[in-house]
Amino acid sequence: MTTPAPRTGLQLRSLVTADGTLELSLASETLAPPAEDEVIVRMQASPINPSDIGLLFGAADMATATYSGTATLPVVKASIPARLMPGMGARIGQSMPVGNEGAGVVVDAGSSAAAQGLLGKTVAVLGGAMYSQFRSLKAAQCLPLPEGTTAAEGASCFVNPLTSLGMVETMRREGHTALVHTAAASNLGQMLNKICLKDGIKLVNIVRKPEQEVLLRALGASWVCDASKPTFMADLTAALVETGATIAFDATGGGKLAGQILTCMEAAINKTAKEYSRYGSMTHKQVYIYGGLDTSPTEFNRSFGMAWGMGGWLLFPFLQKVGPATAQALKERVAAELKTTFASSYSAEVSLAEALQADAINVYGQRATGTKYLINPSK
Repeated sequence: MTTPAPRTGLQLRSLVTADGTLELSLASETLAPPAEDEVIVRMQASPINPSDIGLLFGAADMATATYSGTATLPVVKASIPARLMPGMGARIGQSMPVGNEGAGVVVDAGSSAAAQGLLGKTVAVLGGAMYSQFRSLKAAQCLPLPEGTTAAEGASCFVNPLTSLGMVETMRREGHTALVHTAAASNLGQMLNKICLKDGIKLVNIVRKPEQEVLLRALGASWVCDASKPTFMADLTAALVETGATIAFDATGGGKLAGQILTCMEAAINKTAKEYSRYGSMTHKQVYIYGGLDTSPTEFNRSFGMAWGMGGWLLFPFLQKVGPATAQALKERVAAELKTTFASSYSAEVSLAEALQADAINVYGQRATGTKYLINPSK
């Protein structure tokens, strides 16, 4: 039996230096032949999610970015404001690989039956460092894609689909019957809308632009509130009265939106209350912040009684909490509905080197609806 040769390829890295500089570059990486229960995947597609941008750019001000290197080995540098450097302390001096999820073809496999069974197959993978030409993983980390599914179709198989399903599962487990979602016109928001329509769950969508409201209503959304309208608070309260939603997932994080949602939830509950309570309603109202599209401080006025909560929500702790059986059931639903409920769209496909060009960074760095990029490391 011939021993497979090591595989060498490029990997996108993000480095924060002690002097407050972010440096993005491509590094050569050599992978050893796979162990018994491992495979090597030639990566063909990996999305640039907001969570990836958080690691990629750190706290850098990308308006200060400078570009050097060559067309095939570009280097990007940007300054990190001094006030934000304390938050970068844990990663100073570490050249960190980027990319939460992706898909590609298994080109090498260890001797175990599970690994050998994946050889030559297109698989979706989760586990970081996906902006790489080759990625070594345990066979158990791979999800074989249905026959006829491309790597691009399966690249966003985990983060957005499992996050949207996780929100619905959290809603059910915590005793709520309807939910609110912000930045709702995003790829994730569109998936959540499809899930709720299919499962008969009332969903209140919050957007920031009129055209985003048009988009969601065309997809069948019944409740869409535009935060840019002067009637936003009244519109949101009315939608909450109709739906009874008492749990929200907020992708913005900063600003006043989380507090406004709690205020409107309280107002909606009080519209049907039978008696007055000086402590506010006894119905628990919950907002989970799961993103940071707005990096300003979270602000709120406590105008929603005492039965409320505001906290963080992340996909990976959620999956650990619900356990492997529930997590596997969610993954199987994603695989079954990959081309329908969980289909993703991208505004552009770029190579590793192209992802570090100014024109690309200036688009996907906006983290705006319609600007999601797909990296093809094999391009």
